[in-house]
Amino acid sequence: MKFKKLKLFTNKLESELRFYSETLGFKILEQNSTSFSVKVGWSELAFEKSDKEHSYHYCFLIPSNKLHQALEWMESRVDIIDLENGRKTQNFETWNADSFYFYDASGNVAEFIVRYDLANEESEDFDISKVLGVNEMGMPTANVKKTNDQLQSELDTEFWKGDIERFGTNGSQEGIFLLPNYYLKDIWFPTTIKIKPEPFEAIIENGKKEYYLEFRNEKIKTIKK
Repeated sequence: MKFKKLKLFTNKLESELRFYSETLGFKILEQNSTSFSVKVGWSELAFEKSDKEHSYHYCFLIPSNKLHQALEWMESRVDIIDLENGRKTQNFETWNADSFYFYDASGNVAEFIVRYDLANEESEDFDISKVLGVNEMGMPTANVKKTNDQLQSELDTEFWKGDIERFGTNGSQEGIFLLPNYYLKDIWFPTTIKIKPEPFEAIIENGKKEYYLEFRNEKIKTIKK
């Protein structure tokens, strides 16, 4: 599964535009008074202006041999979240992955992750053009099993890892929905930001099929393209 497009909502549109186009240097694909989008590898990341504040967690995939280069590159541009005693990277043993975290201009929890199983090494030095795509999107739910079952049925995706009660995942290592039960898991690691359902839209590629997905008021609507 891959995220071909992900659209989030923000009440700090101008700040997000500066963050993604100037601070990080992603290429702008579209821009107007109410929205913009940037190219992130195989994905398009878009933000649309909103009157209210939203809190998301999302993640970008980078080549599996570029964790420390990417960390050094990012540290010169943004504040990396300190996990404990100056440690900036987190290992996920059961996922065979490492990552680090930062905040975007809206205060969302963003992440760069390497997944060693993908064997997608890059020979050139890291820069923003080496980001491979949007990799994870948080989809908080009151019922992990119900949400996972709907994704499986309508997108033909699969439950990946985790558990069906507290925190599950759906998709593949190239693109994953994070499914925390916000009654049992209340904050986004490694922050104190409360987990709550927030609206987003996406275009998902699975196999050779594409789907439009809308997540709003904890309800998922999908349309096969």
